Amino acid sequence: MTQQELVLLLDYHYWARDRILDAAASLSSDEFTRDLGSSFRSIRDTLVHAYGAEWAWHSRWLGTSPTALPDASAFADVVAIRARWSSLERQVREFVDGLGDAGMNQEFDYRSLGGLPARTVFWQMVQHVVNHGSYHRGQVTTMLRQLGAAPAKGMDLIQFYRERA
Repeated sequence: MTQQELVLLLDYHYWARDRILDAAASLSSDEFTRDLGSSFRSIRDTLVHAYGAEWAWHSRWLGTSPTALPDASAFADVVAIRARWSSLERQVREFVDGLGDAGMNQEFDYRSLGGLPARTVFWQMVQHVVNHGSYHRGQVTTMLRQLGAAPAKGMDLIQFYRERA
């Protein structure tokens, strides 16, 4: 996979992230944190998990293997999540830019959250981050519907390509 292809996937990932955050921004504080019985209790917890997983992967690329993800209670609202995630986006993009095409095949050694040693090729890690984000955006979409809130604008990859064309 080339650097250009990976950057395009990241463009999609952050485009879709912004759409789901825009949809969540219309919720009341109670709706945002309400336990809806999903994989993660609430919309807030699900969004923080998706952000936190990306943060963990970025940390691994920098040589640190976190042992836990950020605590969702540290994020009061969508504004707080968006601020931290936007900062992380800048760092991720800088890192990818610095690797160049040759770096896309670089292998990284790290430890899983549970402490198990692992080694993965960089482009596979980034694809995982994008796929993981898609999975959890789908969950948030379902939770928005459970609350009777408007879902996010379409987030399909083909929609992204069409809008970019």
